[in-house]
Amino acid sequence: MKIHEYQAKEILGRYGVPVPRGRMARTVDEAEEIAKELGGRVVVKAQIHAGGRGKGGGVKLAGDREAAREVAQQILGMTLVTHQTGPEGRLVQRLLVEETLPIARELYCGIVLDRGTGKPVMMVSAAGGMDIEEVAAKTPELILKEAFDPAIGLMGWQARKLAFGLSLPVAAISPAVKAMTALARAYVELDCNLAEINPLILTEDDKIIALDAKIGFDDNALFRHKEIGELRDLNEEDPLEVEASQFGLNYIKLDGSVACMVNGAGLAMATMDIIKYAGGSPANFLDVGGGANKDQVRNAFHILLADPHVKAILINIFGGILRCDTLASGVVEAARALDVKVPIVVRMEGTNVELGRQILADSGLNFTVAADMKDAAEKVVALAR
Repeated sequence: MKIHEYQAKEILGRYGVPVPRGRMARTVDEAEEIAKELGGRVVVKAQIHAGGRGKGGGVKLAGDREAAREVAQQILGMTLVTHQTGPEGRLVQRLLVEETLPIARELYCGIVLDRGTGKPVMMVSAAGGMDIEEVAAKTPELILKEAFDPAIGLMGWQARKLAFGLSLPVAAISPAVKAMTALARAYVELDCNLAEINPLILTEDDKIIALDAKIGFDDNALFRHKEIGELRDLNEEDPLEVEASQFGLNYIKLDGSVACMVNGAGLAMATMDIIKYAGGSPANFLDVGGGANKDQVRNAFHILLADPHVKAILINIFGGILRCDTLASGVVEAARALDVKVPIVVRMEGTNVELGRQILADSGLNFTVAADMKDAAEKVVALAR
């Protein structure tokens, strides 16, 4: 789950990471009032779940409260297009109005999980304000890393090593160490999958402040953090993905024409790969899970068909906990109830597979049954064309 920048800064502030003074605004009047409280000179930032806002015109400076009002009118309600939103962009419905600060240097500081070691890794770089992927590709030597045990946290000596590696002034070492250890504590205690400050700035008077912040949370751990779950902004998520989450389905919308319904994340990824290999393009990732029932299958069908770009559906199921006959019954019921017009290719193997195929054959509906994954991919791609 993602949250907005202003929410991330509120959380980091509670953990002791220094953040600029500022508040969220939903209206132009609110933005002007906040600018007045902050002394007039502010930065107005669009709040959407995507990076690259500045390049897209979603971050602007204002010299006084009147200018802040004018800038807020420009940004609020705009469709902001960045490299992360796609060409459709995102509607800006919230703003963050903050004080401006005297920036001496821009740094990067972030934590992600290293799946190779099974530990979180604190990464810092002197090349702050840039996409860390670009830094990693062009100047990887500028990224310093320290893995740490989540049961212990980022140690002081590790944070000091990173701070000295950034060639910070002596007066800024201790504040940088405190900011890094606070960020690491927030990452572990809140079950984050990403905690990033870009840029983490060094001011002209040697203060360390998080000028931007981005936090992502592990959905599977939200039951431990109900207050975090309440920060979710459904307006920033694809409506079909929101609907799928309500039914316990793992769904991600893509840009292709072949819809996929699969049980198991690994099989779903393999299915998407083989569709591409056959010359097609997947319209989604959809994992119904091993314990799916008829209702979930029907709801999954409804979500797949709600995408107007879908030209054919591939159902690829390995019957284990979800038996093939249960799946077949759910597919038949859903196809009848939803009056499915697009072709459906089914590939099943596993528990009760013969019974499942018989249910499909006796339904009177026009299902295409495939012998294996390669056959299924070739048939569904041909039908989608």
